[in-house]
Order: sequence, then C-alpha cells, then structure tokens
Amino acid sequence: MNITNIIHPEGWRFVGIFAFVTLMMALFSQFAGWVGLILTVWCFYFFRNPKRMTPIREGLLVSPADGKVVIVKEVVPPAELEMGADPLVRISIFLNVFDVHINRIPMDGIVKRVIYHSGRFFNAALDKASEHNERNTIVLDTEFGDVAFVQIAGLIARRIRCDVNEGDRVAVGSQYGLIRFGSRMDIFLPKGMNPLVCVGQRMIAGESILADFKSDEEPRQGRIVETL
Repeated sequence: MNITNIIHPEGWRFVGIFAFVTLMMALFSQFAGWVGLILTVWCFYFFRNPKRMTPIREGLLVSPADGKVVIVKEVVPPAELEMGADPLVRISIFLNVFDVHINRIPMDGIVKRVIYHSGRFFNAALDKASEHNERNTIVLDTEFGDVAFVQIAGLIARRIRCDVNEGDRVAVGSQYGLIRFGSRMDIFLPKGMNPLVCVGQRMIAGESILADFKSDEEPRQGRIVETL
C-alpha cells in the first residue's frame, strides 16, 4: 500500500504539527511528551483512509458518512435545496472524534448544486445544527430523483472540505470531502422513499445501505437487544 493513501492527504499537515509540538513538549516534560504522543497518534487515526467495499446494485443509496444515526424524521427541506415544500425524510448521522471523517458519494449521479453556508458551531448531535451550523450541501441529480446530503460542522469541527463541483459526474462510494474534527451528515431522501435504517444504528460510509429506490418496504423500527 502507498503510505500516502493510509490517511487523507489533508491529514499529513496536522500529523506533522502534532508531532512537532510533541517534540517541543518532550523537551520540557516527559509526561507532556507522552500526552503529545497520544494526541499525535489520535490525529493520525482521525485522518485514516480505510478501503471500503461499496454495493453497486442499481437503486441503492449508501451512507455518505461513518457514524451513528441520531435522527430519522420527515422535515421540510431548506429552501436553498430547491426540493419543494413537501416534507422529506431526513436521516442525520453524527460523527464523533473517533469515527472516519472522510465522506463518500451515496449514489451515482451528476452534482446539480453545491451550496455553502457559514454558521455557528452547536453540538452536531442537536437537531438545530441542521439549520444554524456551518454546512455544505450537495444536491445530486440521480435517475431516481434528487438526493441531497449536507456536511455539517459541529462543536469541535471548524473546517468543511468539499472536492466536487457543480456539473461533476460522480460515482457511488467515491470520496468527495472531509469534515474535521467531529461533525454530522444529513441526507434528504426523495419524496416517498422510506429509510432502511433506524435511530441508534451505526453507519459505514460507502457500505451501509440507507435506502433502496426499488424497495417498497415500510420504514424500519429497531430495538436494543440486551446481552447476556
């Protein structure tokens, strides 16, 4: 494996900064040096870039982010998305600082709109983060209708990276961006599309299936199964 592909390219700069600071700390205190080393290892881990096996059957919508599903509900999409005034299912995935933060395209299509909004930095797990936090939205034109997915900065996150532009043709599972360091992803499904996930489930970007455009299954319910 090419070592440059082990972590996201943006991560090398931060790993270098963390390593340099660790060296400086170690010159003054062995304890501080160990703390810095732990933080440097965490920084390397945060920007990791694992390979993913993406299901490619027509009609599948895969998760664009790693993390935990925290909200599944119908809401009126923001006017900026130009997806109408009828409520659509929104799936919200929260990424903590230990999740992979590289984002992936959820479905084949053409990038119809890229919309950036500056904003605040509430805890990304809160519902109001969708409206008030800094965010970057992509509206994807697919053969099954428009799909929107939103990178949302969180309490710690201060940088959203998006590497696609309007008019780009993109493939499901391909990498398109990054949020650092802790964040959220909202996905708006087309009208009438039921989610195949429920609150509490953990998602793997590029692998976990959020919805199936060819399925008429009812919205899924879940429960926690107690262990022995």
